[in-house]
Amino acid sequence: MTRLTRDQIAARVARDIPEGAFVNLGIGLPTLVGNHFPADREVFLHSENGILGMGPAPAPGDEDWDLINAGKQPVTLRAGGAFFHHADSFAMMRGGHLDICVLGAFQVSRTGDLANWHTGGDAIPAVGGAMDLAAGAKRVFIMMEHQTRTGESKIVERCTYPLTGVGCVSRIYTDVAVIDVTPQGLVAREWIAAMSFDDLCAITAAPLSRG
Repeated sequence: MTRLTRDQIAARVARDIPEGAFVNLGIGLPTLVGNHFPADREVFLHSENGILGMGPAPAPGDEDWDLINAGKQPVTLRAGGAFFHHADSFAMMRGGHLDICVLGAFQVSRTGDLANWHTGGDAIPAVGGAMDLAAGAKRVFIMMEHQTRTGESKIVERCTYPLTGVGCVSRIYTDVAVIDVTPQGLVAREWIAAMSFDDLCAITAAPLSRG
């Protein structure tokens, strides 16, 4: 079965981010979203290390290693972009000033709980700014593969990893589907052509309804 590539998932997320939105792209997979906005759409990208107005990744050879995002990847700056203190950046995150944040995840529960860090042998050392983003952004989009490398569903009844946020997720984008978290449960809005709705349910460890 041909699933969406990471860039295709990123492009699908970018489609749902409206003109004029203030958006934080989390470390890892979500950073790809910044490369897929149409040239005529103005979106204000925020980075927790103190940038507002990030552009797409630079072309190879054009990197400025004094201009990086929170994941230490080189970025560009759009006209009118700004730099500011780390504390001011977190005040933006915690104060409800971001319209959307896009985060990766290890697990999302059927009620929208988010787990995107862990304490195992190859542990991510701390929850970091993801907790502030999950609590402070108006909407939380999750971008991830639908299953682990061993075939386990990342969408679950209840998270078994440490929680980043409770009931915070609005929408989930995976390599096979787009799923909304609603008061009535998880609603599948789209799924790839190679998969039926029943196929999608079979690889998802939480109940789904069709939207």
